[in-house]
Amino acid sequence: MTLSDTLANSPHDGWRWAGLDGCRTGWVLALLYSLDTVPRFSVSLHRRLADAVAAANEHGATTIGVDIPIGLSENGPRVADLEARSLLGMRRSTVFPTPVRAVLSATDYRDALERSRQACGKGLSKQAWNLVPKIIEADRYVRPQDEDRLFEVHPELAFSRLAGEVIAEPKKTPDGRRRRLDLLGAALGLSGAELRRLGELRPGAGAAGDDVLDALAVALSARALDTGGGTVLGDGTRDRHGRTMRICF
Repeated sequence: MTLSDTLANSPHDGWRWAGLDGCRTGWVLALLYSLDTVPRFSVSLHRRLADAVAAANEHGATTIGVDIPIGLSENGPRVADLEARSLLGMRRSTVFPTPVRAVLSATDYRDALERSRQACGKGLSKQAWNLVPKIIEADRYVRPQDEDRLFEVHPELAFSRLAGEVIAEPKKTPDGRRRRLDLLGAALGLSGAELRRLGELRPGAGAAGDDVLDALAVALSARALDTGGGTVLGDGTRDRHGRTMRICF
């Protein structure tokens, strides 16, 4: 039985917070439960964003963090992205500039480049283009009235909050993975054996180990936002659908 199975099947009466991270086959959902003074968690995999949020709601999540852009600019960079890149310094490249709205209707990467250049004078990275299907999911699903409990969270900023500094080591390197595991272990009060099991945890096909760690870091930022200890980036500008363009951690 995996760590997530054990925790998911246990009764929980405390507050709950959720973190969502996109992966190759859907969304990894991490739920935090505050039992006495030690938070515990469960991890699961869901095909659609709507399914993942519904699962978080069913478990009574009060605050949900999502690692995907929410709120799209029409003609230029979002202030929140610029602020996030500035805060991360040497790790700024982990924040892909959010595509402008015109890109969402592109048929392929070449079309997306042209649409982006026409709308804002710049192209977009291939990494940002690869995020477009999940950005479309969020753009169709998230409503302005959701923003009191649903926040865009960037995992690198979430981990920097836990560390008290920007983590220099990339997450896919052995040192970077160990650093992030240690930070989560300290935040969640995990024993050595539990931390080793977390490092091996995979909620389903298509979900990598770093997706699990990112989802947990996002959930911890959701807890911080819910309890008044989080940070919000952006200038308060709303997109055409009324959603605030912000990044939180």
